[in-house]
Amino acid sequence: GAEEPGMEAEAQELPLGCGGEAGSPATGRSPEGEERRDPPQASVSNGGDAESGKELVELKVIWNKNKYDVKFCLDSTGAELKQKIHSLTGLPPAMQKVMFKGLLPEEKTLREIKVTNGAKIMVVGSTINDVLAVNTPKEAAQQEVKAEENKKEPLCRQKQHRKVLDKGKPDDVMPSVKGVQERLPTVPLSGMYNKSGGKVRLTFKLEQDQLWIGTKERTEKLPMGSIKNVVSEPIEGHEDYHMMAFQLGPTEASYYWVYWVPTQYVDAIKDTVLGKWQYF
Repeated sequence: GAEEPGMEAEAQELPLGCGGEAGSPATGRSPEGEERRDPPQASVSNGGDAESGKELVELKVIWNKNKYDVKFCLDSTGAELKQKIHSLTGLPPAMQKVMFKGLLPEEKTLREIKVTNGAKIMVVGSTINDVLAVNTPKEAAQQEVKAEENKKEPLCRQKQHRKVLDKGKPDDVMPSVKGVQERLPTVPLSGMYNKSGGKVRLTFKLEQDQLWIGTKERTEKLPMGSIKNVVSEPIEGHEDYHMMAFQLGPTEASYYWVYWVPTQYVDAIKDTVLGKWQYF
């Protein structure tokens, strides 16, 4: 009357798979009374998940020349797929354009749009860092230009200017007042050198809207409107004086250089020549 070992445990074993249909038990006895056991049911196609019961589909997600092999639930929506793509690529869902036989609808499931195993999902979009990099090229370019300008040798050290500056300060140079801005005097600015090392004076004829540049040889009468720009820079070791250039044409050869301009008149000269008139 003793049962064989393991008989009770064997009788309680549950069937594998998802179970039979209603009214069709997975275990039972044959008409002859012998115990029979149905074979385990096959897992669901398209990558069934035996533990969760979810049906998975294998996808190839392609973004920015990168490929990702992904198993994803067939009953998940396009919006949920975007979240998955975000975790893979760092690309925010709002910036994703997901393509599968057209634009992927966010509200529909992958099953509804008939996604199958091995389907290719194309993703278009840029990360926030990429967008910032695209939106600020001008700012980056300006910073590069400024960096290059900072690397440039100061004007007063350049050879073309040294031959004038090495002559030293003119004996009759006008006094300078450092840290102060003054209006232009009623008399010409004198006691300065030009590029050839000759004496030069500047006379501002406001009523005629002209700048007169006078040397020993002649006087050039320039309309203010013909001067495109004014460049100036302090002279190293003599920061209370500037070297200054009036741009008369498109190239550097058209610059008329003047040396030993008293610093208190620099801003007034620029504003007068360029038509700002804030000192008058």
